[in-house]
Amino acid sequence: MSEPFPGAMQPLSPTVPASCDVLVVGGGINGAGIARDLAGRGLAVVLCEQDDLANHTSSSSTKLIHGGLRYLEYYEFGLVRKSLAERELLFRSAPHIMWPMRFVMPHDPSMRPVWMVRVGLFLYDHLARREWLLGSGTLDLRRHPVGAPIKPQYTRGFVYSDGWVDDARLVVLNAVDAAARGATILTRCRCERAERSGDGWRLTLQPAGGAPLELRSRAVVNAAGQWTGEFLRDRARVPSARSLRLVKGSHIVVRKIFDHDHSYIFQNPDKRIIFAIPYEHDFTLIGTTDVEVSGAPGSVRIDADEISYLCSQASRYFTRPVAPADVVWSYSGVRPLLDDESGDASAVTRDYLLEFDDAPSAAAAGGAAAPILLSVWGGKITTFRKLAEEAADLLMQRLGRRSPSWTEHAYFPGGDLSAFIGAAQRPDTDMRRFIAELVRRHPALPQTLLERWAHCYGARVDALLAQAGALGEEVAPGLHEAELDFLYQHEWARTAEDVLWRRTKLGLHLDAAARQRVAAWWNQRHPETPQLPATVSPCS
Repeated sequence: MSEPFPGAMQPLSPTVPASCDVLVVGGGINGAGIARDLAGRGLAVVLCEQDDLANHTSSSSTKLIHGGLRYLEYYEFGLVRKSLAERELLFRSAPHIMWPMRFVMPHDPSMRPVWMVRVGLFLYDHLARREWLLGSGTLDLRRHPVGAPIKPQYTRGFVYSDGWVDDARLVVLNAVDAAARGATILTRCRCERAERSGDGWRLTLQPAGGAPLELRSRAVVNAAGQWTGEFLRDRARVPSARSLRLVKGSHIVVRKIFDHDHSYIFQNPDKRIIFAIPYEHDFTLIGTTDVEVSGAPGSVRIDADEISYLCSQASRYFTRPVAPADVVWSYSGVRPLLDDESGDASAVTRDYLLEFDDAPSAAAAGGAAAPILLSVWGGKITTFRKLAEEAADLLMQRLGRRSPSWTEHAYFPGGDLSAFIGAAQRPDTDMRRFIAELVRRHPALPQTLLERWAHCYGARVDALLAQAGALGEEVAPGLHEAELDFLYQHEWARTAEDVLWRRTKLGLHLDAAARQRVAAWWNQRHPETPQLPATVSPCS
């Protein structure tokens, strides 16, 4: 499983081809994952995203790699099994941005009875193979350190394993890998029109601030997330009986409530759950809500009721109450869920559907091959790789091409640490060894900087340093010119917001003046790119 992209560190300034095998519309986790898989099978792939990579839902998740313990109550055994099977595989592929985590569920007798929780955890442990993740167990919260922040009436708890992921960086690494394998990645480039033409598609792409581009493609993948239905209706003019349930999930971030490395899962009186997760060293992430969204998709914001809900539910368990005034940052995303006619938004399936549009065309009527259109409905970040693999299998068959699946045992960029630590052992201990080796090799650099770079870039740290030669000006605490230039050249960062809130989470650690300095530096260094307002808001 060596790093398979020798050209990955070349600057990403693609020339748009006149034609390709597949155009992928959407730069979220599903679109980026599909582009990566197809490019690795030798297809000519173009991905276009109307905003930044992971600009919407894929940077607004709860940031978990998990099977979905609560989905068992809705008998989603297939989805849970599929998700559980992906966990350890994903941890191994990118140990710098994903790692295992233990979750504690304080038991509230007024919620689910002990026997039900035990049955659920037994299934969770055994629905899919575990190689090294710890199984579930019980805790005496009166004696275990994880019980210290919890109110004394909660004396018993359950513990199980899942994992954490930097969701926005996962999307970017999929795109980096796709580009290294030959894909063309176009951010801030909207697919305005898709018209059937012979056995393929004639497409009009509109870059931000540029002239329209014309492209021909044999196949189109509609991975537009919450805009999937709109793309079919308004851009491709394709009727569809399928629909999405758009459900807003909001999260709040507060100063850290506890010092250990476990997370909490809390049961609420409305039968929902929320998580409280260690976040960015100094904070606790609390979420999420499930609020039905009506009308046109687009930017969403947390509202006062959601903040109150998350604070009150967390305060049911924590000794120290959580108040709206404690919130230092919040974010919201719209989950495009496959509509299964569930009455409760929290019960809507998180599974996915891959659907071809098989409407006849003039070319098909004459015996020629028909244009191919594959739409992605629903999904969750844990199963994105499997979704992409299944989509690629289907497309290869339709295109009459043959190439085996390959992503199951492949590293993401930066994930192969063997050049630093030798053979991989297990992801969590491998990262500790990797960071220690980085510190040994670069004694002149601050350890906190190396640790952050290790988790952002993994083995690509050396490429960052080699390109830079020197760190350059420290534009904001812990953020140097070398890293800003690297993100511009190799990760499609085009605004200070891209850097502060998606490529990194430094925006959470910097004050308003420091964020402003980053924005001013960026606007001076890259005046041709989309500009930010004079201030960069800490909330999205």
